[in-house]
Amino acid sequence: MKGKLYIVSVPIGNAKDITLRAIEVLKSVDLVVCEELKEGRRLLNNLDIATPLDTLNEHNEDSRTSVFVEFLKNGKNLALISDAGTPLFEDPGRRFVARAVEEGIEVKPVPGPSSLMAALVVSGFDFNRFYYYGLLPRKKEDRRNVLKILRPFRHPIVFLDTPYRLVQVLHDIKRVFGPGRWIAVACNLTTDKEFIFRGTVKEAYNHFKEKEKVRCEFVIVVDRKRK
Repeated sequence: MKGKLYIVSVPIGNAKDITLRAIEVLKSVDLVVCEELKEGRRLLNNLDIATPLDTLNEHNEDSRTSVFVEFLKNGKNLALISDAGTPLFEDPGRRFVARAVEEGIEVKPVPGPSSLMAALVVSGFDFNRFYYYGLLPRKKEDRRNVLKILRPFRHPIVFLDTPYRLVQVLHDIKRVFGPGRWIAVACNLTTDKEFIFRGTVKEAYNHFKEKEKVRCEFVIVVDRKRK
């Protein structure tokens, strides 16, 4: 009998956000696969869980996928986690999950924290329909070209990026979408430093430019409305 692959959501900032089911699964599986051993060990140690750890990341996904699929085919259960939040959103593992599905392995979600949903629910926008774009291109020219394509969208758009590019991204959104577009920037969600900025793109750019040296994990939600 083949094993099961569990996709387990873990906290995005506040350690108390782990679910009871996630703890149960992480204790019961034969192996937990994480992005980085340091983060994986910290999580399991905080939960007093002794399950063995292995890694799957952008550097080894191609080689490790076959190893983990064989592990599952031999009847072992495995949990896939990310460094924070729900796995597979801008995280490695999609090829692995796709291969597991192709091999007829049962893949089970263990829902929980998600920075995407957390940002949407505090944005104040109508997000019955929204578009998740995720990470914008690193190069300014490519980033602006993508934003030009997205500009006519009629529903909120969600962007992610690295902490040090927040001001650059806001500058390009202001340039392409216009300064009056409504925006919410959710920073350091669920932590003691959580901060939600709501206003126009111009106001957001001016606010964060003044604090450019301040780094935060962020999610941007751009609404269709204008001031």
